[in-house]
Amino acid sequence: MLEFTWPYVFLALPLPLIIYRLFARAPRQDAALYVPFFSTLSRLQSDNESMTSSRVLNLICCTAIWLLVIIASSRPQWLGEPVQLPSTGRDLMLSVDISGSMEAQDMVVGNRQASRIDVVKAVVGDFVERREGDRLGLILFAAHAYVQAPLTFDRETVGTLLAEAEIGIIEESATAIGDAIGLGVIHLRTRPENSRVLVLLTDGVNNAGAVSPEQAGQLAQTENIKIYTIGIGADQVVQRTFFGARAINPSAELDEAVLTQIAESTGGRYFRARDVNDLVDIYEELDLLETIEQDEQTYRPTRVLFYWPLGAAVIISFLLALISIPWMSLTGKARLRDSDDVDEIETAIGSKT
Repeated sequence: MLEFTWPYVFLALPLPLIIYRLFARAPRQDAALYVPFFSTLSRLQSDNESMTSSRVLNLICCTAIWLLVIIASSRPQWLGEPVQLPSTGRDLMLSVDISGSMEAQDMVVGNRQASRIDVVKAVVGDFVERREGDRLGLILFAAHAYVQAPLTFDRETVGTLLAEAEIGIIEESATAIGDAIGLGVIHLRTRPENSRVLVLLTDGVNNAGAVSPEQAGQLAQTENIKIYTIGIGADQVVQRTFFGARAINPSAELDEAVLTQIAESTGGRYFRARDVNDLVDIYEELDLLETIEQDEQTYRPTRVLFYWPLGAAVIISFLLALISIPWMSLTGKARLRDSDDVDEIETAIGSKT
């Protein structure tokens, strides 16, 4: 359906006619001039007979240009068919750790070692694709926390931004878990109650940021935001050295006590992902979160059209400029120079002098 955003602009349509009627023309001063070779010049009248039709054409073009400019100024747009947004779902903010420790190769995928961040991208990306009906947001954090994607129904964009996240785009030497939770609370607290969910995934301990995880957890509890925390990383990895193989714990710095406290204080749960299967199971369980009814919403996609009449006005203006050039007069002058009329005019002038 065609719609004009500013229809009141059409009130300016009669403006040129009003100006023409209200303002008098500039006075014309004609001077008497005796032209002894007038009869010779009158022969050129046939070359100017088209001037009347040219004025009519100019008037038509100018009128069309004014109409097109008015239409463009009213901002026409085409409204598509109404699209209904999902009426059930949650407001779910994903907070993903991309500190340097997430590069640790302690995950096994298909008999090969994989980094924690690569596994997270694959599993969480699949989780995002299944969240039809939910508003999703993405927070990335390391030494600082940033909102990579605000809450949106556009799951494809959220998944793309997660897949494009790289270690190092944020200072990776520290982990600001408290800031990540606090940033999630800020973006969720204005949403309807009982639909606010924050899923935090990390492999370390809070050692940066302006807010501690405990303080951020208390704020989330006050705002009725449920937090699910996930600690990722293997418990044991065999490391081969010059002196032989030895077992180490790559997740020694994981602060499970704090993550558990935050989750339980907000009504959520703490999950431990030691391998890929654990992480898959965790996100499948998160899929079972209870949905709530929300107000039904619809929107109509719009496509702006103002550039079409505006472009047409520019093209007509260009053509009008070409038409206004006195091509016939220039051609007539050229013919005069090549004809006997020039000699006759010069003779007439000479006789008078």
